[in-house]
Amino acid sequence: MEEIPPELSENLYPGEKVLFSIKKKLRTELKPKYLIVTDRRVIYLDQKILGRYELVDVPYEKMELVYFKKGKIGAQFTIRDEEGKEIDLTWMDKKEAENAIEAIRDALNAIAVEPVSIQKKKGLLGEEWLISKPKEVITKTLPMTQVIEKKVPQKEDPLEKLKKLKELYEAGVISKEEFEEKKKKLLEQL
Repeated sequence: MEEIPPELSENLYPGEKVLFSIKKKLRTELKPKYLIVTDRRVIYLDQKILGRYELVDVPYEKMELVYFKKGKIGAQFTIRDEEGKEIDLTWMDKKEAENAIEAIRDALNAIAVEPVSIQKKKGLLGEEWLISKPKEVITKTLPMTQVIEKKVPQKEDPLEKLKKLKELYEAGVISKEEFEEKKKKLLEQL
């Protein structure tokens, strides 16, 4: 695994594990670009001069498509999220990139409701993978400690109402006429 750049270390979530860090092979650029595969997401890091950088991540839950192509000298990735934004990275070490695509495939299968679709094409000079995750409707739920109770008026059983009505009559709270009138209405509900 490639070294982990300091810009990445400060942007990891607590407990997030880096599985692969792949540096772009092409050395003509001033600062390298990285594809980082963690146990939660895929991160693209573009280091710039003077300590600047660009970091884009795609959580596995939001990943829609991963295209991987391995040739004789290097490999390339295209990763697209559910909103259609793409990350493209070329000229990567092909062996490290192959391990990374397998980790991404496994991570997507682990979180997807339905299995991911994988298309592979192997030629004389290379190999291509297209991994696509089916569109899912994800329902977010609150933790049990934050359950919001909605007060729904519950209809009381007419027999229970009759018992309460009789108790009110026997206690002298309502008259015999009121008791008979309400009793008649409750019996009609049965």
